[in-house]
Parts: sequence; structure tokens; C-alpha cells
Amino acid sequence: MSMASGGEGPSSSSSSSTPHKHTNRLANERSPYLLQHAHNPVDWFPWGQEAFDKAKKEDKPIFLSVGYSTCHWCHVMERESFEDEEIGKILSDNFVCIKLDREERPDVDKVYMTFVQATSGSGGWPMSVWLTPDLRPFIGGTYFPPRDHGRRPGFKTVLTRIMEQWQNNRSTLESSGDRILEALKKGTAITANPGESPPLAPDVANRCFQQLAHSYEEEYGGFREAPKFPSPVNLMFLMSYWSVNRSTTEGVEALQMALHTLRMMALGGIHDHVAQGFHRYSTDSSWHVPHFEKMLYDQAQLAVAYITASQVSGEPLFADVAKDILLYVSRDLSDKSGGFYSAEDADSVPASGGAEKREGAFCVWTASEVRELLPDVVEGATGAATQADIFMHHYGVKEQGNVAPEQDPHGELQGQNVLIVRYSAELTAARFGISLEKVDEVLASARARMADVRTRRPRPHLDSKMLASWNGLMLSAYARVGAVLEDKTLLERALQAARFLKEHLWDADRQIVLRSCYRGDHMEVQQIYPPISGFLDDYAFIVCGLLDLYEATLRPEWLQWAEELQLRQDALFWDHQGGGYFCSDPSDGTVLLQLKEDQDGAEPSANSVSATNLLRLSHYTGRRDWLDKSQQLLAAFSDRLTRVPIALPEMVRALMAQHYTLKQVVICGQRDAPDTAGLLATVNSLFLPYKVLMFTDGNPESFLCQRLPALSSMTQQGGVATAYVCQDFTCTLPVTDPQELRRLLLDGPADAQTD
Repeated sequence: MSMASGGEGPSSSSSSSTPHKHTNRLANERSPYLLQHAHNPVDWFPWGQEAFDKAKKEDKPIFLSVGYSTCHWCHVMERESFEDEEIGKILSDNFVCIKLDREERPDVDKVYMTFVQATSGSGGWPMSVWLTPDLRPFIGGTYFPPRDHGRRPGFKTVLTRIMEQWQNNRSTLESSGDRILEALKKGTAITANPGESPPLAPDVANRCFQQLAHSYEEEYGGFREAPKFPSPVNLMFLMSYWSVNRSTTEGVEALQMALHTLRMMALGGIHDHVAQGFHRYSTDSSWHVPHFEKMLYDQAQLAVAYITASQVSGEPLFADVAKDILLYVSRDLSDKSGGFYSAEDADSVPASGGAEKREGAFCVWTASEVRELLPDVVEGATGAATQADIFMHHYGVKEQGNVAPEQDPHGELQGQNVLIVRYSAELTAARFGISLEKVDEVLASARARMADVRTRRPRPHLDSKMLASWNGLMLSAYARVGAVLEDKTLLERALQAARFLKEHLWDADRQIVLRSCYRGDHMEVQQIYPPISGFLDDYAFIVCGLLDLYEATLRPEWLQWAEELQLRQDALFWDHQGGGYFCSDPSDGTVLLQLKEDQDGAEPSANSVSATNLLRLSHYTGRRDWLDKSQQLLAAFSDRLTRVPIALPEMVRALMAQHYTLKQVVICGQRDAPDTAGLLATVNSLFLPYKVLMFTDGNPESFLCQRLPALSSMTQQGGVATAYVCQDFTCTLPVTDPQELRRLLLDGPADAQTD
């Protein structure tokens, strides 16, 4: 697998031979987003004590600007305001200016985003917030244009007004900020009363299904009209809901909603048909014109959703898409250390020239480019059709471009085509009078030639920061897809990712996960000092990845590390009063709100993932307290689960897992023997959302036998690999035949014995 080499940052940070007129402290940082602002005429500080001390000493308000390196409007605000000498001077003279990468410090971002949403009714990035020297927010917003525009004040006017208010009306500003902060503390508290139980799973799951069905868009799938996000958490819930409601009309409808959405996304322009992977979201309801940035967390969750759809339906399309996503990640988002990079930008310089970056330039095509590239006549095709004719018909390429003006407000895609599958291969074959095999061959060779051309275009900026949480999600993806497809290369890549996490993002001396590490100038892995300590999602997503890796490879050392990490997560983040986990370490005094993420959005909430992790680990370790913790966590969120379960579909899955109790599938055998592999492949070929898979080779000293003494009594029958399926400590009679195991897992036991 070749590794990625993306261009560095947009606008001011791109390295060039001309010396920079300005350089600020951000030049010493490693975050690609902070480095993009290292040559602004603004006296930027990174988030930290030096900036806080200066604000206190000079009694100045803090201007906090938050974004991330692949954020389009962050680039716009930088170009318009932060590169402007006059605005830069106003900022530097009157404020202590702090730049923050929200992906490095999601805890700080969440606190001030909660404030901005509460005070302005909306949020987003770039986020602009003004704070007192003791970090309390008093005014906030998002993007500001540089100068006044109609009735909308420009950034310069906003700064002037805040300076006047700070001079003349400071006490009012501070007290209204304090009032809002106190209200937010009360309003964001998520706690369970002592002894409270979680809500009833079937009721919550039914309501979640009804709410999703209500927002479902039938023609193209997905939820709401536009913009449309992939929302893998919704799709995973729907498939899990089906698995326990297979015989009901609701269950069948849930499955149809999930599969139709996944199918339409795979055909749409949100899916990169030439260079694989998925863009962030679609600007229209037909998944056609995307916002072109590619995020690691989307690739990870979508790979899992697609491989799950393949388990459920047996359709090859879904497995192909899952492989296709991992091909993209292995090629373009992989570091040679085994880590994964964060994202690729939407904007890049057009191949036709010009210095101005454009949205989607790396991915779109004119009709004449396609014709020039694919001129060969296809043998036997009607009307001497060329490869280009067939390709353009199939992928909806038009002479005048296929992007409607309303999808292109800035005119960046005029005359361009975003590829979208318009016809089935069968219809395309019929239209040109050729065989299905011939169509597949023509389209595959055309895509390969176009991929080759794309490698020579200027690449979009690559955010080469490596985050523990997103690497944990990606670990799950490689482990799960590799297990289902029995693909050794994917499983080896999963092991490489786990070793990377342990080597570079685990501080063994302090026993903490680190949030991030970085790619150095010579492709080495670098760390900042002091490094950023991990947050709740870093622990939760890695633990989940390690459990998935254990089930894919049966190597107990990863189970053991998952147990250690869960113990550390409990010590650092558990709320002993109200149940559930805080997002960040409650002992950090610079983070003003102790929040618990209560939404499964673009990424699942770490509490949702933890609820399932605790349940799985309680089965692997025999620790009853982890089962209790999982219940306390779900009880803490019971109000939200009962009222708006659509906000927490991943947590509803955890609630269902608790209700339906996990099956323990125990395989006894020799780890790498073919008969063991046969039973393992059977388990992995099925979508069994409510199971834990265990392996024992009969060694009483092994990790699992030490924790689960009952495993020692399970043995191979007649010297061949043997499976037991247990629920509530009741086990079936042992089976050695993979088909018999398959029947047991799908239908339940014909007869059982109590262990």
C-alpha cells in the first residue's frame, strides 16, 4: 500500500520561497490549522497559560477564534479579515488573540459552541467568541464579513463596538455572560436520580424508528431534504432494529430505509467514483453535488455501515463499497507509522491554472476532458460509440456541465460535471447493445484512466494530524470489514493501527491516552510538548476498536489493553454523582462547563459508545460493576432517550443490547487452525449486533479463563474446533459444523443445557 502525500495548507501557510512579512507564535505549533495562520498580521497565541496570563496582566478581553483546517468558511474569514493589516492591528492592540483547532481541543470548542448556540440561536465554524481574562464568554458568533454589508455589521465594526462596550459598559457585559453561563450549567446537566433505571428498550427503539421514519426522504433515502448527511449512526440503528423485529412491518421498513439510503449514496456524487471514499455531505436531496471535503470519521463509520449491509443483504455492491472506502484510506489517509490522517480539504487549485482555490476542483470533469481522455471506439457498440459516450451516459456527464446553478452559489462548478450513476449497468448495456461484462470492463478502465489523471492535478490540502478518537473509529472499520471478508491484508492494517495507537498515543508512564500526534517535515511522527491529554471520545472509540480487533483476530492482548483503558476512562471521566461520563477531565479549571455529549451526530457520542463497551467488557471480564455502570449511564440519559431518541440512535442500540442480553459465542480450538477459522468465518458472516465472541484454547492461564472460570469447562469435541452459544449462562450443546453453528445463531437453540 502506498502512503499519502497531500499538499500543505491553504492560503497563507503554503510554503513558498518568498520570505513571510509576518510570523507569529503559531509557527511553533504542529496543528495544520494553526500553521495556516502562522503568517497572519495578528499576534496569535495558541490556547494556553501564556495567553491567559497576558490577558490578566493587561486586563484585556480575549478574542478566541475556533476552526479546523478543512473548513471552507474558516479559509474565507482568514483571507478577508486575518490577513488584513488594519484588522490585524486592531485585534493585536486591543485583544489577546487565541487560535484553536477544534479537532485538537474538542472540550474547549464544545463549551463555547454551547454558549454561541444559546445566545445566537445557531452555531458553526469559524467560531468567534470574546472572553473575559478569566475565560468567561460574553459575546459570540461565527463568520463575520470584513466590512459592513447592508444591515449586517462587518468584523471591523464588531471589534470597535466590543472595545467601546468593554471600556464603558464592562460590568453589564460580564454579568450577562455570567448569567448565561450559570443557566447553561443547569440546562446542560445530565444526571440520574439514585436508583433510577434506564427506560424500556422496546418503547424507546419503536419511538426512535418512528421519528426516523417521519424524517426519512423516500425517493433518494437519507433524512430531511437537503443538505443531506450520511448519518451512519441512523443506518446502524435501523439495521439493529430490524434484527430484532424481522417479522414486523416496521422491522422490514427499517431495513428497507437503511439499504435504500446506502444504495443511493453509493450511486451518488457524494461517493467519489474515481478515487474512492465519501465526501462530507450532499448539498441536494439526490446525493449529487457534495461539499467535497473528506473526513476520516465518515470513512470509518460508513465502511462499517456498508459491510453490515452486506452481511444483512448478501448484496455484493455493499461489500465492494466497504472495500473501496478502505482502499481510499489506505492510499490517501495512511501514515507509514500505521496512523491515519484526519481529512482532505474541499478546495484546491484548478488543473487549468490560476492561483485561486476552488471547491471540488480536484474531483470534477468537463465533457471535453472526458472525450479527450476516452476516445476509443468500443467494439460492437451501437453507432460506433466510444468509451466516452458510454461513460458519459452512465455517469450523467453533460456538455454544459451537470451542476444546477442553485447547487453552485459561487459559480465554481460552471461547465463542470460531478459523476453520479444515472443508469444500472444493465440499462447502459442495453442502450449500447453490448454485454454486461463489456460495460463493467469499459467503465472500470475509464475510471482507472481518470484516476491516473487526477493524481497529476494539484491536490487539496491534507490535514495530517492523527487523532486518537478517529484512529479508534478507523481501527473498528478495518477489523470489522477484514473479519467479514476474511481479508488478511485488512486485518494486518488493523493490527498496524492498534500498534500505532499503543506506541504513539499512549503514555504508559502516566497511564493516559494522548489526543493527537503529527506528521513531521521528514514524515516522522512528532508530538507537541506538553502533549494534549486524551478526552472521553479518545478512550471510548479506542476501546471499541480494540474489542472489534479482538473479535476479528482472537488475540487476547488487545482485550487486555481494552480492559486497562476502560479502567482509566472510569477513573478520569466518570460522574460519581449523576452517572455517565464527562467529555473532558473535570479537574481542568480552564474548561468552564462539565458537559456530557448528548447527541450522536457526525460522530457517535462517546457516552453512547461507552454504554456498549461496558456491556461487552462485562461479559469478557465477568465484572458486574461494568454492567451496573452501563445501566447508570443509560439512566442518566433516560429523559432524552424517552423524548427524542432520534438524537441518540447509537445509545438506543446500547439500550437494546442491554435489553436483549448479549449472546456469548465461545469457540474452543487452536487459534490458527482451519477448523477454528471455519467457525470464526461463520460468526463473522452474520450481522449479530447482540453478541460477544470469545476464543479459548483450553489454557487455564489465559486472559479469558482467568476472568471467566466457566470457560475452562468448555472443550473441543473429538479433537476438532467446537462452538458453544450461551445466553444468561445457559449454553447450547456443543457444535463443530459451521452450518449447524449458523443455524443456531440465526434461529436459536433447539435444546440447551445449563452450564
